[in-house]
Amino acid sequence: MTEAILLSIAGLVGLAIGGELLVRGAVGIAQKLGVSTLFTGLVIVGFATSMPEMVASVQASLAGSPEIAWGNIVGSNLANTLLILGVSALVMPIALTGTGRRDAVVALGLTLLLWALAASQLGARWIGFVFLAGIIVYIVWRYRHPGGAAVDDDDDDEAPANGLIAGLLFVVGLGILVAGGNALVTGAIELATIFGVSETVIGLTVVAVGTSLPELAASIAAALRSKSGLALGNVVGSNIYNILLIGGATMSIAPFALPLSLAGLQMALLTGSAVLLLLLLWFAKSIGRLIGTALLVAFVGNVVFVLA
Repeated sequence: MTEAILLSIAGLVGLAIGGELLVRGAVGIAQKLGVSTLFTGLVIVGFATSMPEMVASVQASLAGSPEIAWGNIVGSNLANTLLILGVSALVMPIALTGTGRRDAVVALGLTLLLWALAASQLGARWIGFVFLAGIIVYIVWRYRHPGGAAVDDDDDDEAPANGLIAGLLFVVGLGILVAGGNALVTGAIELATIFGVSETVIGLTVVAVGTSLPELAASIAAALRSKSGLALGNVVGSNIYNILLIGGATMSIAPFALPLSLAGLQMALLTGSAVLLLLLLWFAKSIGRLIGTALLVAFVGNVVFVLA
């Protein structure tokens, strides 16, 4: 048991460190390539902060535990909307300027699609390929139609100016992510066996929160710097990447149906949170501390319910 706990902790630390290095390297590379900060935030940083989820889910699929992979995807999206957005709003109320509505619609549609897959128990490799093609279409669409994106221009003062250093940070960060993801998944599987809980539950809780640490750090930093659009875009963009990119990779590697246990309360809560976010973007001027507290309470309550 001690070994499993140490492996899980080491994996979480590795994901946090690797994610941070990967983000800085990705931003530096994007700046050297001369792409816009909008595209950098939406695509480069969004991809980079989703890499811990990607690595953990792929490792779980390769280890023959797709339940952990899908639990991680659903749990990470719940953590993004409820935990990360809630904490960010508590740190600093998030001003809503009408941006991000189209992305929130996409995120809600994908959430409903994921729920339909879980309920129908349909799993096939071609579905994974369609999801992977979908993320490419989404990136191209947002590149050609950048208006209204949920990420505001942000000059990252911590991004390396030297392209070689940026590339090195990216590669090193990716390597640490892979090692951390492997350690976390191995420890999580052992913990699930020891405590007699399902791998889906471990994916929904331990793995999901652990892989969401880069998004949490990025959103808190954005909130502290009054970068509301960046904090919001980080959440919505990551949710889209998690379903299309990570879900697509998981289904391509392990073409099995989603755990039926996800088709109930968890998907209902995830869909409800996506609807709430969309309504806030359309009708609210900000996400204040009261709403932030409610989101955080909902997340903690769900974790307690799942573990119980």
